[in-house]
Amino acid sequence: MKDLLYITQEELIEFQNLLRENKKTITTAESCTGGLIASLITQISGSSDIFNGAVITYSNEIKSQELKVKKETLEKFGAVSKEVVEEMLDGVINKFNADFAIAVSGIAGPNGGTKNKPVGTVVIGISSKENKKEIEVCLFDGTRSEVQNKAAKYSLKKLFNFFQKNLDK
Repeated sequence: MKDLLYITQEELIEFQNLLRENKKTITTAESCTGGLIASLITQISGSSDIFNGAVITYSNEIKSQELKVKKETLEKFGAVSKEVVEEMLDGVINKFNADFAIAVSGIAGPNGGTKNKPVGTVVIGISSKENKKEIEVCLFDGTRSEVQNKAAKYSLKKLFNFFQKNLDK
């Protein structure tokens, strides 16, 4: 993926300012990124105005317990699936009463990949409180750390674009 698909520090500051001006909040549910998205958000001073909280749901048990992801969905589709990420979005946006949410689940590597879901597969979902959603299966290359960083910065860029698109609607 090209660099323009990843959020820059300047864009993240602009995004937070827009959220603040519009009195909107965001939240995250993270699996393979392990809290990196939340970390990027909170590195900017004043983020407490726009960031309600986050949950790291690394195990399936915690996905079910904290976000109400159905065990049947996990068993049928697997943790790295659009269906699970959709339920993660619903769970986190309700848990933290936020206006917008990001949810990610993936295989950062170097192990754990399969033919159908190779290392670097990350499902990224974004949602609004009004239940507008975009869920995408991505394939990032690189080391574990690079996959995590790319997934985090791509998901924030995706939410920034989604927010701008839905701002006047």
